[in-house]
Formats: sequence, structure tokens, C-alpha cells
Amino acid sequence: MEAGRQRQGRLWSNLKEVCDLLRIPASVSVTSEELLFQHVQFKTGQRVHTIGQAFDTLYIVNSGFLKTVLIDEFGNEQVLSFPMKGDMLGVDGIHTRHYASEAVALSDCDLILLPFKKLTALGRVHAELENMMYGVMSRELVREQTMIGMLGALSAEARVARFLVSLADRFAAMGYSSKLFNLRMTRHEIGSYLGLTLETVSRTLSAFNEIGLITVDQRTIGIKDAEALKTLRRLPPSRSRTKGSAKQKAELGQPGDDQVLATA
Repeated sequence: MEAGRQRQGRLWSNLKEVCDLLRIPASVSVTSEELLFQHVQFKTGQRVHTIGQAFDTLYIVNSGFLKTVLIDEFGNEQVLSFPMKGDMLGVDGIHTRHYASEAVALSDCDLILLPFKKLTALGRVHAELENMMYGVMSRELVREQTMIGMLGALSAEARVARFLVSLADRFAAMGYSSKLFNLRMTRHEIGSYLGLTLETVSRTLSAFNEIGLITVDQRTIGIKDAEALKTLRRLPPSRSRTKGSAKQKAELGQPGDDQVLATA
């Protein structure tokens, strides 16, 4: 575990460690050693919370990868997000006091529990801490709004490109490599998140590999040209693709292009 200390056989973190994880300054008016927050471990595939479950806790990801999903009456999943280290889960339960989504571990995870009653009690005494927590929640909301805007405005391949860039940036923020990383989610889950079919995601990743934007080895992705991925809007027709310079081969935003990978 990357933060915390053992107490009575369980791992706990103090307030400063929690604030560091959330990338916010710790409140100087609170004695951090007096406030301890418990860790809970989840195995791959375990559910952290389910839709309709009574809300009482926010979760902070200390390590591991998860997905949050909506499930309709027919059992179909819609992936909403892929939380990882430093992200907060459970915010959608504040309004109705019931979780509106389901959170599932994509790998073995270590989460820090933030009881909502404890948070609100702290907020009444330490307004600056409450404001910073609101800032964390707002950060999650802005990320979701950015995704919604992307789904409505970009082509299939541009969505996949931005997704890879976003992942690379998030890995970099965690102190990991932004050039080589493993996808913890399946291509089907990526497609659900981006509003695409599994086949479209697979074809697009293969096309990016073909023209030299990335390398693909099963779930391992190597980013070869991040700038081209950031600005790519469409790919050239498959018959004209050759391996080489991605900047020379990718057509970045030409409005007359009509060759687009099939979308869902």
C-alpha cells in the first residue's frame, strides 16, 4: 500500500495523506494525526457499491482501477467512467442518498473510505476543507462533461485517440509512464464508454498501429505520437495507409474527408 499505517490489523490514512492523494492542500487547521480514514481492499470483479444501495460513504482510490456503470432493465451496461488513483467515487449518491451507479473493480484495488457524515461534520468546522472537497467533486463533473461533449462532436477514431491521450495524461499525473501502459479495461468497455462498438474500437486501434501513432500488444499500448492523437479528426482511407510518419499520414481535420471508420 502506498499510504497509511497499520492499526488493529487494518490500514488507515491520515487527513494529509488523503489530501495528497486527492491533489489538494491539507487543511493546516486540522491536526491530521487525529483524523484517520480506513482502507478497504477489493478483488478484481468485486462490486464496491451497487445501484440503489443506501449512500453513506465516498471512496477515494489509493491504488487499482475501476469502472462505474449504469445498468438498464434488460441488464445492459453503460460505462460512465474509469476511476483510478486519486479519483473519488460515490458522489452520485449525495442527492438521493442512494448510489445512482455501480462501481466494479477492474483490478485488485485499495480504496479509502470517507464517511459522508464525517466529511460534513469536518466541513462545518473547517470551511476551507469543505470547499476543497467540493472542488474535487467539481473536477469529476468537468471530466464527465468533457466526455459528453466529445461524444457529440468527434468521429469514432477521434474519440479513441482522445481517450488514449486522456489515459496517458492520467498515468503521468500518477507518476507512471505516459508512453507505455496497460489497458485495464476491455475493448468492449472502452466502446461502451465512448459510444462505439467493440469492433470499431479494435479496428481503430489497429489503424493507429498501422500508421505509427501507437503500438499495440494485446492490452499494452505504446504512445508513439501523442500530438497527432490530440489533433487527429479522421484517418486516411485504408488503401492509402502505410507505416511511417504519423504526422504525414494522418489527415487532421480535413472537412471533405468521407472515409470514416464505422461507428456504433
